[in-house]
Parts: sequence; C-alpha cells; structure tokens
Amino acid sequence: MAARFLLAVAVALLLRPGDASVHEYRGLSFANKGNAFILHAGSEGLYAASHANTTAEDDEDAAALPDAFIRFDKITFRRPEDTNDSVKGTSSAKVQVLVFEIEDREMIGGSAYGGQKAICCTSDLAKLGACTEGSVIYRPSQVNPGWPKLFVASFDGSDLIATLPSRTIPITKTGMYNMYFIHCDPSLASLEIEGKTIWKNPTGYLPGRMAPLKNFFGLMSFAFVVLGIYWFYQYMKSWREVLPLQNCITFVITLGMFEMALWYFEYAEFNETGVRPKAITFWAVTFGTVKRTAAEVIVLIVSMGYGVVMPTLGGLTSKVVVLGGTFFLATEILELVENLGAVNDLSGKARLFLVYPVAILDAAFVIWIFISLAKTIGKLQARRLMAKLDIYRKFATALIISVLVSVGWIGYEIYSKSTDVFNERWQHAWIIPAFWHVLSFLLLCVICYLWAPSQNSMRFSYDASEFFDRKDNLSLIRPAPSASKNGWSLSSTPEPKAKKDMNTVADREGDDEENKRE
Repeated sequence: MAARFLLAVAVALLLRPGDASVHEYRGLSFANKGNAFILHAGSEGLYAASHANTTAEDDEDAAALPDAFIRFDKITFRRPEDTNDSVKGTSSAKVQVLVFEIEDREMIGGSAYGGQKAICCTSDLAKLGACTEGSVIYRPSQVNPGWPKLFVASFDGSDLIATLPSRTIPITKTGMYNMYFIHCDPSLASLEIEGKTIWKNPTGYLPGRMAPLKNFFGLMSFAFVVLGIYWFYQYMKSWREVLPLQNCITFVITLGMFEMALWYFEYAEFNETGVRPKAITFWAVTFGTVKRTAAEVIVLIVSMGYGVVMPTLGGLTSKVVVLGGTFFLATEILELVENLGAVNDLSGKARLFLVYPVAILDAAFVIWIFISLAKTIGKLQARRLMAKLDIYRKFATALIISVLVSVGWIGYEIYSKSTDVFNERWQHAWIIPAFWHVLSFLLLCVICYLWAPSQNSMRFSYDASEFFDRKDNLSLIRPAPSASKNGWSLSSTPEPKAKKDMNTVADREGDDEENKRE
C-alpha cells in the first residue's frame, strides 16, 4: 500500500510543471489583491552580466543576447468569449508586466492621503497628477536607474487576445528579481495567460541561489570517490576478516557516490536547458533517501552493539525495520515534493504535514541511538573490554558533536529564514542544504576510520566467551556432578555446607586408601 502511494506521488510530480528558469504559464489565474488583480510570474536571483546589450524588441538573434537576461517569449492574454460587447470596446483594457529588483519594492504602489497602499492608480491619485487611472503605480528607483520596468499588452477594440511583444531585459546589477502580471480591470477577472519567460545567469540557466550547488556536488562526488578508494583498498586487503557491519558501510559509500554524481549531472543538465530533468532528479532523490535511511539504521544498530556485544538484534529487528521503512517513505515524499516543484504551491499547514513526520522520525532515531549507545558502553565497561570500549567512546563523541552542531545549524536556519522574508540573502542560500551533505559525509568518514577493515577486524566482532559471567565460565570447566564410591553426590559448584561434606568424603576416602595399603 505504501509503495503504491509513493509511486502515485512520484508519477504525479513527474508529470506536473516543476521549478525551472524557463517559466511556463498555462492554466494560471490572477488573484485579487486590494484594487489589483495579480499573478506572480517568477522570482530568481540573477548575477550581473559582464556586458549587456540594450533592451530590444522582437530580438530573435541568440548571438545578440546578453550574458544575463529575462526574456518574454510568445506571451498572450485571452479574455473569455462571453465578455460583454461594451467591455470589449473599451480601449483601456490592458495587462501590465512589472519587473523589479527586490531593493526597489518600496517603489511599487502608493496612497493618496497616507491611507492603505494601492497597486493600481485610483481616481484620487489621478486628480493629484501622480499617475494615470487604471495603471500600475511605481516610482523610478534612485539606486538602480531605469528600474522598475513596466510593459503593457493591450486589447484593441473587441479583440479577445492581447500579445506581449518578445523582449529581452539585460541584467546589469546582481539582485533578486521579481515579475508580476497585473491588471486593474475587474472585467478581466477570468483572463487566461499562455507563454513563457526565460531567466538566465552569466554561467547558465541555473537560478542564482542554486548555481553554486553544481560545483559543490562536483566536489562532493570527488570526495566520495577518494573515500571509496581508501575504503575499497582496505576492504580488498583484508577481505577475509571483513565484518557484516563493514559490508553495510560499503553499501552506504556506494550509494553516496551515485547520489552525488546524479545531483551533479542533474544540475549540469538544468544549467544547460533551464528545465529540471525530472527523471534524473527522481533518481538522485531516491538514492539520497536510501543512503540517508541506511546510514540512520547502521548508526542505530552499531549503537545497539550489533556484531560487537550481541550476535543478532533478536526481537528488535522488526522494530528497526518498521522505523527505517517509515522514515524512508516520509523522507522520499518530502524530498520529491521539494525538488520537483510543489512545495511553493502548498500552504504552510500542508508543508508542515510533510515536514513534521520526518522531523519526528529523525528525533526517534536520535533518542533510540543514544539510549542504545549508553547501554552498550555500560556493558563494555562492566566486562572491561577496553579495545571495543575505546572505539565506542570515540563514536559517542562524534555523535554528540554532530548532534550539537545540527541543533545549532537548525537554529541558524530558523533565524535566517525568519529575518530574510524577501530572500535578499539568496547568494548564500546554497550553504544551508550543502551543510547537511558535508556533516553526513564527515560522520561517515569517522565511522570509516573507526571500523576500517584490517587484519585485526575480528577482535572487534562478537565473542560469546567475553560475555559469560565468571560463575558461568567456571561451570564450563568443572566436571558434572558424580557419585563417589560411598554413594556421596559431588557438586561442581558446592555451597559452603556442601564443601564441608566433600571434605568429610575426602577424609573417608583417604582412610580407605590407607587401609588398603596396610
């Protein structure tokens, strides 16, 4: 049932439009905001081009395009055929396209007497000569000359379609750029839009906040290759002494290699085409989720002492499988939705519905890991198994540090997002997801160092003789109870009274032997 649900989610996300630098508009509706009808057309961080051409209409020559730009491509607006004839004849029916950098947001809108801010020019503002009634209100920027930019697509007479001419806007200043389609005419409430806009950075079509991740995943791929070479060399050199735990670590390293390589190729393809390659994205997400789940489960069973203080997990196996399976399902759905472009369309409550289960399951793993780790260290201390205890103490230290760093980073994320409502720090946004990849990689390196295959690997494996009580050991080397010549029963673990009886028996047997000699 869970597998079918996951498959349905994956198919739905693969078929729907996703995040892209090529923004396509179809089947979207305008939202009523105050006295205006608004459709958010896109928001991306763009770096300034090294050189820029002037804004050109109907520019079809790709060679003439600047390094960084926003381009309108075949955008048309259609009003319903049942629109009233008197409305069709109105010459003021128009759709306006507003493009601005986030620093100029205060330049948009206005009010006549200090009242509520309006987007569309009202009759009061028109009387004051501040704007033309029915037009979008904006003021020229003092720090970014020529911005904001406003373009108009008008309906001529009874025409049902208005076309926005193809146009390229060169980007000469690095910033977070926003685009909105706006109209101030209630008769256009059912307006339909079709077409696309293309947003490009100097290095390609990757959005500015994502562009550094391409090189990051390239470096992480190289790092996993280096770790893999070290690990597989050690593995092959001591393959006769390999433990089951080390096979699990090999599996996680292999998954990490595939995950990082897939993310790199996904970003490279995205950068070339401007559209996310959803098949590659799906597999990158899936490999990453499998790796994360496997890593969580491995850390848990290591903390339980599997293969070190216990040969099997026993009755805990089913609980570990259920927790791991649930964690995989919840994480896979969340990651698919985030990376295939649906999270921005969800309300806050809907997004929390996806985030909370993952957070709760992650916390369950952490709590269970530390409880199990404390019990395992206690057992090793009681048995004075110093070599194993040393490894587990180092492992516990690494886990504690990683948890403390994670909590601190989560606090930073919350602070960063709560104080950056308009995404003005977009150039550093890539650091947040990159941090989690680096932290998990470092923890994997620590595990590889502590449990690296070697000729002495078997001394860290489970040895039943180390975990018998002293009395149990004695019982294994003493003879079983037997009857003496005089019919006395001899016990292998005599109590004090039994010891006295045994001494008496020994004395009598000694007397008998002396009598025989005489």
